[in-house]
Amino acid sequence: MPLVSVIMPAFNAERYLGAAVASVLRQTFADLELLIIDDGSSDGTAAVANGFAARDPRVRLLQQANAGPGPARNTGFRAAAGQLFAFLDSDDEWDDTFLAEQVAVLEARPEIDVLVANARNRGGARHNQPARPVEDDGQPIALAAILGDESAIFIMTVFRRAVIDAVGGFDPALFTNEEYDMWIRASLAGFTFARNPKPLGWYTCRPDSLSSSDTRMLSGILRVFAKTRPSLPAGSPERAILDRQVERFERELLAAHARRSFSRREPREAARYLTALAARRGGWLLAAAARAVALAPRTALAAYRVRERLRRVA
Repeated sequence: MPLVSVIMPAFNAERYLGAAVASVLRQTFADLELLIIDDGSSDGTAAVANGFAARDPRVRLLQQANAGPGPARNTGFRAAAGQLFAFLDSDDEWDDTFLAEQVAVLEARPEIDVLVANARNRGGARHNQPARPVEDDGQPIALAAILGDESAIFIMTVFRRAVIDAVGGFDPALFTNEEYDMWIRASLAGFTFARNPKPLGWYTCRPDSLSSSDTRMLSGILRVFAKTRPSLPAGSPERAILDRQVERFERELLAAHARRSFSRREPREAARYLTALAARRGGWLLAAAARAVALAPRTALAAYRVRERLRRVA
């Protein structure tokens, strides 16, 4: 029985799956299995996975109709044999010592249930910079911190099987932010989180990934907060933190809707969102901008296009 089960959902990942799988099979810690869950791909994802499975018995391909990354990971959980689970997305990669270092921390600190790892960004303005802070005091990550900073947890995480046994994996009703929801439920259930801040891999955010849409992700996190709120005692610091986050993300969602409306050449719709944002945020400048867009939508749309071109050049 392997100690670690690596869970890798894959959807139309033929172009980059090979690099992700190879990074798992190069691990200096070899007591592992790799479960690749083909989530209804229409490209050669399954063929790539089967090629690795034919060469290395630690690799298994599981296939299902397209249901999203949460249900795909749940499929992996059900088939996994390990006492530890590790997440790796099909477009990310681990350094050769990733698992060895994470497992060593978990073995040295049995009180930790979920070990949050770190990686370097690949591509974009923050290329080669750490995806998460590299400074850490080694103390557990409390529920208040998870609620107050949605980036406190990271997809490259290694955790004990008991977490899934207790919380039941991902909520299949959530198509975005489902990982964040599961970690919140695990923290509410009393599991202990800690961080290994050393970057030991590569994290990629592609333009077509689920995490690349502002409106989708902001709507998703608000759904998670709405689901979580009844579990937090009235008057508790955690509920107060969550309520502040809801207010923040509702404002950000209005701004994101306004940007999307401009990009779709719908200035009147953008004006509606800007007016709602001005009512929430306040400030004469934002209110004036909303009125200007409503009164002169074509001029506002032209100005927005110029600004976007200048921003891309810069």
